Amino acid sequence: MATITAPTAPSPNGISKPVAQLEDATVRFCGDSGDGMQLAGTQFTNTSALAGNDVATFPDFPAEIRAPRGTKAGVSGFQVHFSSSDIYTPGDTVDALVAMNPAALITNLGDLREGGVLLINKDAFDKKGMEQAGYKTNPLEDGSLDKYKMHAVEMTKLNRLAVEGLGLSQKEADLCRNFFAMGLVFWLYDRSLEPTLRFIAQKFGKRPEVAQANTASLKAGYNYGETVEAMNTQYTVAPAKLPAGKYRNIMGNTALAYGLITAARQSNKRLFLGAYPITPASDILHELSNHKNFDVLTFQAEDEIAAVTATVGAAFAGEMAVTASSGPGIALKAEAMGLAVMTELPMLVINVQRGGPSTGLPTKTEQADLFQAMFGRNGECPMPVIAASSPADCFYAVQEAWRIAVRFMTPVILLTDGYIANGSEPWRIPSLADLPKLEITHPAGPNNGDAFLPYARNERLARPWAVPGTPGLMHRSGGLEKQDGTGNVSYDPLNHEHMVHTRAKKVALVADDVPLQALDGPAQGDLLVVSWGGTYGACATAVHKVQKRGLSVSHCHLRYLNPFPKNLGDILQSFRTVLVPELNLGQLRTFLRAQYLIDAMGHNKVQGKPFSVAELVEKIETLLNK
Repeated sequence: MATITAPTAPSPNGISKPVAQLEDATVRFCGDSGDGMQLAGTQFTNTSALAGNDVATFPDFPAEIRAPRGTKAGVSGFQVHFSSSDIYTPGDTVDALVAMNPAALITNLGDLREGGVLLINKDAFDKKGMEQAGYKTNPLEDGSLDKYKMHAVEMTKLNRLAVEGLGLSQKEADLCRNFFAMGLVFWLYDRSLEPTLRFIAQKFGKRPEVAQANTASLKAGYNYGETVEAMNTQYTVAPAKLPAGKYRNIMGNTALAYGLITAARQSNKRLFLGAYPITPASDILHELSNHKNFDVLTFQAEDEIAAVTATVGAAFAGEMAVTASSGPGIALKAEAMGLAVMTELPMLVINVQRGGPSTGLPTKTEQADLFQAMFGRNGECPMPVIAASSPADCFYAVQEAWRIAVRFMTPVILLTDGYIANGSEPWRIPSLADLPKLEITHPAGPNNGDAFLPYARNERLARPWAVPGTPGLMHRSGGLEKQDGTGNVSYDPLNHEHMVHTRAKKVALVADDVPLQALDGPAQGDLLVVSWGGTYGACATAVHKVQKRGLSVSHCHLRYLNPFPKNLGDILQSFRTVLVPELNLGQLRTFLRAQYLIDAMGHNKVQGKPFSVAELVEKIETLLNK
């Protein structure tokens, strides 16, 4: 709730406006995909992070690449939750909504809380725009928006006046509207203009007329909020008390790319990424291609199969080999992933999940590829599977995946999702001294002149990682079944069964090399919430809310999905009811029921949207009340 504090200094027109102190706030920018809403949201996020707030974001992209302007299919949005305390989600409801056209308003209004601030580009509400959105009457005039603090602003007109005389065409001038809207929201929440002014100078420095226009538009929006009488309250959110350190705002795909570079440097390996562009994984390729100075080699292949087979080749050559895609691309990679399992080579397969099946919902989030990660290959083809929990966690999760791959000589699947990949949060930049080193050794030659055995195994059942060209280490490799020890092609039935069991046991032994499962809350009780992947923030927040009411509930979030941590069964058996919220139809729940014989309950959603905290709180309380 807001607390009114002392009035601000008088604005240029002599009006003093009070300031409301908030614990947190959620803002959403929405408009056509070409209206610059992602840029507006990103700048507002970065400015809030620099102000010391904890932030969490949720970009929402249209699936249509070139949807007609003004249509619902073309609406793009960016939601920012910023707070004076720790937060884990981008917010359930919106406190301030910026709608640049009727389609944006009608598709996003349902998330604006009653009494929330509604900033509308009045100029876009012409007959054509309202018809495209499905309005039969003008919502700015029919009273349907009376329960909100609505401000219908002539953004297009005021923006054109602000950039007049700068030599821009009308089309170029209108592209600055997002900066006008940005400036207005910056004033509303008492954000500094300086970080965005620096961004404008850097981004548009080679086109001074564009830089000048965006600057003028940003300041015009800010000044409008400061001077217009109808906007009579400004809001402010104090800095959060985060642990001391140096922070930056980071998106999940960026954090993942940085984690890959770090893992390669810490293990003294060249990083190779073989990838084919696909939403929402493409930014991993984009980001890594900018860091060739760190001995990063990126290969944009002609298709997914070429990308993954090149990655297998890089692993055979002794490099840190990675391929990244989304569900449809992972399906195409399946046979070559089996080749990596058969040859027992360390490599990473990253799946940034999206709504499916087939093309499905390419810009919407889902976590429905867990069955695919576990079983989406022919034959008995086990692979360790781990999942990141947040944008910043991607940095650490991918390093852990590489550690497992190298120690056990196996490909490892890392699952993220569109929510994590495109979302952002503050990331405390670690010290290099705090990051673990990963010592990798390659055999220099046969022991004591004996014949080299490429499938001789250590206590983890890992075979040697022989670098091609090393004298004395010549051996066979390929997709045909291997004779244990020699690696020669073998059709012997008993050897095949032995190797199948050996590969499965090797993956099972990973459980001895990962931490025991942590628990948030009492060790036993009425209800345990089990989550994985990007549902962490909503589940953790919901459980904390219910715990504060004195109810018996704990939370268990899984990073290691194959194999499970060794103590997970004991944890599950210690609670009367187990609830598994998932953005699928119950995939983790199926595994838990099968392996631990517990009657786990699911709370499932497949709408291309993350869980809200409120819906999880309602579900938890309903179960506890029973």
